[in-house]
Amino acid sequence: MKAFLILEDGTVFCGTSIGSAREVISEIVFNTSMTGYLEILTDPSYAGQAVVMTYPLIGNYGITPDEESKRPWPDGYIVRELSRMPSNFRCQGSLQEYLTQHDIPGVAGIDTRALTKKLRRQGTMNGMITTHAYASLEEVLSKIRAYTVGDVVSKVTCAEAYTLPGKGKRVALLDLGAKDNIARSLERRGCTVTVYPAYTAAEEILAAEPDGIMLSNGPGDPKACTAIIREIGKLYQSNVPMFAICLGHQLLALATGADTHKMKYGHRGGNHPVKDLETGRVYISSQNHGYVVDTERLRKDVAVPAFVNVNDGTNEGLNYVGKNIFTVQFHPEACPGPEDSSFLFDRFLAMMGGKP
Repeated sequence: MKAFLILEDGTVFCGTSIGSAREVISEIVFNTSMTGYLEILTDPSYAGQAVVMTYPLIGNYGITPDEESKRPWPDGYIVRELSRMPSNFRCQGSLQEYLTQHDIPGVAGIDTRALTKKLRRQGTMNGMITTHAYASLEEVLSKIRAYTVGDVVSKVTCAEAYTLPGKGKRVALLDLGAKDNIARSLERRGCTVTVYPAYTAAEEILAAEPDGIMLSNGPGDPKACTAIIREIGKLYQSNVPMFAICLGHQLLALATGADTHKMKYGHRGGNHPVKDLETGRVYISSQNHGYVVDTERLRKDVAVPAFVNVNDGTNEGLNYVGKNIFTVQFHPEACPGPEDSSFLFDRFLAMMGGKP
């Protein structure tokens, strides 16, 4: 069956339908990772977006037990070539079957290189995935352009608090759309992890007297999370050690008076170099974000830049002045992906008085 990707500027890419045949409008973003498509699909940070994979062959090892959450989150999936015959000793099914099972529409067989170059040149755009050949684009372009990602944190956060038992330090993990490997990274270090829904009141978290607070990754525009930002501001005032990743990093910056802005096309992939401004060492990181903290609006008596992106100079982390708090824009828990920065979990453990 033919399928079409219609961008908000009127560009149409024609390919073959994969997964569900339903029509969807979403924000179109690209990811440059060569492996890890299942982890990408199950990363809650992609809620409200359709993902273009720049690597040309996707699905060759099928579906393996490597999910980062209980279900896939992207609105759509766009690839150059979808492997129809996966081969891997851990394979539990094909990517085509997985997309169909979870009602995710997609397109294969389009020129993803040309699409990615367009998104890099013109910036992230909205688009429609459809199997319907519209005689006139005017009837759909207005709907495509009107799409907004909206409140997606409420869709991806857990419904109620739960605890992953351990014998070490007690960590409160605020689930803004957390990848499972964040909790696993803490568990491997002996921590007892209590996961809280994103809209939990700061008073409830602090009443449990955690040794540390973790703010997770998540989807959407950080400025849309006004209620969460207020509660994070209270957590900041508590003096409990804190570590934040991705969206959590942005929300804490907003809670302390900084600003964020949307990037032209974002950072999404497994090979982004970030420089530690204290040591000068460069780490290869996994990233997935479309917004960034504006260091021009950063109060130097509150926080100072800790990491910077080597490619474009954007902020990749902050150290908070006079506080046991540090945050990063990238993913130190990335799995699969570079593990260069997994030591940051050991730093967090040391801040809580534990031993790595």
